[in-house]
Amino acid sequence: MFWRVTGFLSAGSAEMDSSSRQGMHFIICIVSLEAPGQARRAKSVVMEFFSGSIGWIEVICGPMFSGKSEELIRRLRRAMIARKRVQVFKPVIDTRYSAEEIVSHGDSRMQSEVVSRGGEILDRVDWRSEVIGVDEANFMGESLVDVAQRLADSGKQVIVAGLDTDYLGRPFVPIPDLLCLAESITKTLAICMRCGNPGKHTQRLRGADDLIVVGAADMYEARCRRCFEPGIPKQTELDFLKGRKI
Repeated sequence: MFWRVTGFLSAGSAEMDSSSRQGMHFIICIVSLEAPGQARRAKSVVMEFFSGSIGWIEVICGPMFSGKSEELIRRLRRAMIARKRVQVFKPVIDTRYSAEEIVSHGDSRMQSEVVSRGGEILDRVDWRSEVIGVDEANFMGESLVDVAQRLADSGKQVIVAGLDTDYLGRPFVPIPDLLCLAESITKTLAICMRCGNPGKHTQRLRGADDLIVVGAADMYEARCRRCFEPGIPKQTELDFLKGRKI
């Protein structure tokens, strides 16, 4: 006794509305049961699979100097190699290395569009784009959460990179909310500049007490859990290093 596949039929789901049915199809596999001395019996087996425009959200988060922008650029370049339409956005206040490019601390670069807040992305997005990249998402505000959801629901791959904690070690909006909604999460770690252990915090060395102060290695460094001092540390340099400079 054995089953023999005798044909296939392909169809969409009749029980779903048009928006849910986009990208969902069914294969109806027609098989027949054959056994010596018995009549052939036919049976259909429904196998569900997905294809087409299915969107999702990817979040790359971690402290400064952990390779978030570099990983974002790597994923976007792979999408370009796959001949997908890619569109990239960055906040207008991030002018550390370039006004119109996303730039990693290792000097990897990619052309981008500049927006003042997350909600502006919907006004600027080309709806033919298949992959949307957002760098420095922690500067985009809470509106980015709804934007990412709407883009993903429309069938786009949304890749977001940003700090998950601020200089006080607190969750940095809107990354925590995006982590709850994302299909894929990548947590990057830096190297603690004090002891060399994995660093999960961004240490502000000087400057104001404002939540957002744009800077690079001149103002921030990565710290591990043990070496991190919430806020601006009282001691910005180890005593034995000061002695060497005298």
